Amino acid sequence: MEKPFPHITCGVCSKPYKDPRILPCLHSFCLQCLHHEIEKSGSQQMFQCPICERNTSIPVGGASVLPQNLHLGFEVEVAGYMSKMVNNSDVACNHCIDGDNGPAVVFCCTCHQFLCKVAYEYHRTDRHLSKHNTVGLDQEGARQLHTIMKPREHYCSQLNHEDNKLNFYCETCSLLVCLHCTTATHKSHTVKEISTVAKSHQMEITGALEDAKKVVTKLTGAMDENNKMIEQVEIYKQTAFLAINRAFETLQQTLEERRKTLLSELEVISLSKTTALTLQKEQFEKMVGDIRHYTDMASQILQTHTDHGIVALGGLIPIELQATLERVQTISHTPNQHSNITVSVQTDDLIRQLSKLGNLSEFYPSPSSSNWTSTSIAKVGTRYDVKIQSKTSEGAEYPHGGVEVKGEMWSKTQNGAVVYGEVEDHGDGTYTITLTPQTAGPHQLLITMDGQHVQNSPNDLDVRPKCDYRILCNAQQGIQCNRPRCVAIHDNGDIYVGSSDGCINVFDQTGQQKNTIGSSGSGDGQFSYPNGISIKGDVLYVTDGGNHRVQKLTSSGKFLHKFGQKGSGQGQFNSPWGVIIDSNNKLIVSDFNNHRIQIFNENCGWLLTIDGKGLVNNGPCGLALDPQGNIHVAAWWGSSTIKVFTKEGVYVRMYGDPNGPSGIAIDDEGYSLVSEYWGNSLSIYDSDGNKIHTVGNLKNPYDTALDPRNGSVFIANYGAGTVLKYCV
Repeated sequence: MEKPFPHITCGVCSKPYKDPRILPCLHSFCLQCLHHEIEKSGSQQMFQCPICERNTSIPVGGASVLPQNLHLGFEVEVAGYMSKMVNNSDVACNHCIDGDNGPAVVFCCTCHQFLCKVAYEYHRTDRHLSKHNTVGLDQEGARQLHTIMKPREHYCSQLNHEDNKLNFYCETCSLLVCLHCTTATHKSHTVKEISTVAKSHQMEITGALEDAKKVVTKLTGAMDENNKMIEQVEIYKQTAFLAINRAFETLQQTLEERRKTLLSELEVISLSKTTALTLQKEQFEKMVGDIRHYTDMASQILQTHTDHGIVALGGLIPIELQATLERVQTISHTPNQHSNITVSVQTDDLIRQLSKLGNLSEFYPSPSSSNWTSTSIAKVGTRYDVKIQSKTSEGAEYPHGGVEVKGEMWSKTQNGAVVYGEVEDHGDGTYTITLTPQTAGPHQLLITMDGQHVQNSPNDLDVRPKCDYRILCNAQQGIQCNRPRCVAIHDNGDIYVGSSDGCINVFDQTGQQKNTIGSSGSGDGQFSYPNGISIKGDVLYVTDGGNHRVQKLTSSGKFLHKFGQKGSGQGQFNSPWGVIIDSNNKLIVSDFNNHRIQIFNENCGWLLTIDGKGLVNNGPCGLALDPQGNIHVAAWWGSSTIKVFTKEGVYVRMYGDPNGPSGIAIDDEGYSLVSEYWGNSLSIYDSDGNKIHTVGNLKNPYDTALDPRNGSVFIANYGAGTVLKYCV
């Protein structure tokens, strides 16, 4: 039989809740039932929720300290009243002690009491009680009860506090308390009015409900997609079913036609043999007939004829008989056809092939197997293409188009601004998505096929502003620093400056100093002429020119490792200068007085030395990598230009003016920004090495760097004791 109020029934005892307590999984049970479940678990630390079987920690103090489900308690109370109201039996008045005034006729939703006629009249005429809401004891009254009735006020259970409402909440103890409690046992605790806490929780619940609603909407959409896919599966199933049947019907028809052909050929062969043998047999039969005719006649003559009769016919019989016997000798006496008819139907191989005939495969693009290619850097206002190759779940290239492909670019900083891509379906399983980012900063690139992310989606994408270096003119900011020798910009925008006093100064974008790393000296984490800085993530490399070594530190300045000493051997240095980290975490260091470049692995082990052509007596200083991975070297001495080498060390070309280039930075479009120590300038070259702009009025600039976030240009203006910032 169905329970009248299933929502207020305990899942353990199957009875209406008594003092319901709620677990972290949001399932509620009677307090006594929870005591029993904890005891049954045999553990002092953990028990399972009887419904969802989720492990729940047993709080100190047991089930009694679990939160009360006041809502369920109120529902149980309301259900009890409703049950009495719809029952035909009389309900006693809660107001009258002896019940002499008859059964209750109404229920007071404010007092939570059943009232007889007398009590109801008193309620109706009393100045205070007349404002209470009452309902009749019938089906309509029961229906109204749940809407009108409000929960009881909750009062403190502490001794001498019983008349005080629980209008406060102690956040320290997670407990409802009264006013007196706030000045007694909870005096030093964080206490708030319950209305304030309730409002805060209400906002959290509302937010959670909104989030849940969104998720449900998404899941509902996903279920709709699943239903569509199920329908599509059925369509494909029917198509495959018909194709299989057609194929095997054709196969059966072909086999039947072949069977008929072989049987027809068998008839022809057997008929031919039978006809030839029959003709031969008839010939034999005629010869036997002729011989018997002659022999019978001869026998008769010999038996019955007289001498005259024998003489008259005796000459003919031997002649004819001899002629017949001679004819017999001229023909074959064996059958002119053999009886064998051999059939050869090689069924074994065919059966093996038929047992494997046909193949069922999803052969549909699998998003998780499909891949895409693009660069990790985009430019504002510039077309950005993503190439997609769809593949099956087995990894094979899918050769057909028609799949729903989408591409989106989400900004992580501009309130989630979205750029939607245009998709070109090439019809061969490949697609091109074109997006044009509108804002600079970190983005996420999302690529989906049929609503599912492809391999490596979503993926981080750095969108940089499109720079026009020809507008560089006056510095917008100058940071005071003692004879800055090198500068580098962290991904978070922090500015690292190596100064001649032997330390690395760290500034924020406003020019406020945040940290000082190291000091002058030769110990770990100390420097003598820090000539070059390179930062990648939390790793900081510094070329320690005067100590002829390279030091590795965290970005906050904690010493990690050092390598190198003065010399000209592998891994040795004579005034190391520039340092950069390539995409494979290889470390590239310019060895100034040894006139060479050395390359090390990420564990600082030597890999390669670049010297000879282009570097002889050239004093290599600053280093930079172009988008193709080529190494650009600012050669201070000798030709005093920029030398370009492949990552394998092959000399490619040189460019630039002989003005003592000391530092260089290259953006993702291949533009080179070269600080020229003797020329007191910053020269900008395009990817072909053509100078497009010069910024003058500098004073012995040692180094230059680009902000990876927005393309701002920083110059270590050594002679003026400043670091200049130019915005583009």
